[in-house]
Amino acid sequence: MPIDLIVFIAALIVAWLVFTALIRVVKTTLSTALTVAAIVLILQLGLGVQPQQLWQQIVQLPQIIRDLLTRN
Repeated sequence: MPIDLIVFIAALIVAWLVFTALIRVVKTTLSTALTVAAIVLILQLGLGVQPQQLWQQIVQLPQIIRDLLTRN
């Protein structure tokens, strides 16, 4: 086998592995984004929670956890 053919096949394999990894990352990202959007939509429509209120709780979460841990 000529060396060029071996390099070409190796390049194809590496390109396929990178492409596959990229597709997995994109699928995971889209899945997470849709889940977060669904949760926010359910909270907004079902309970009347505004996105700003949710964001404030997320920002305060480290302090809330710290308070819970120091009480014990």
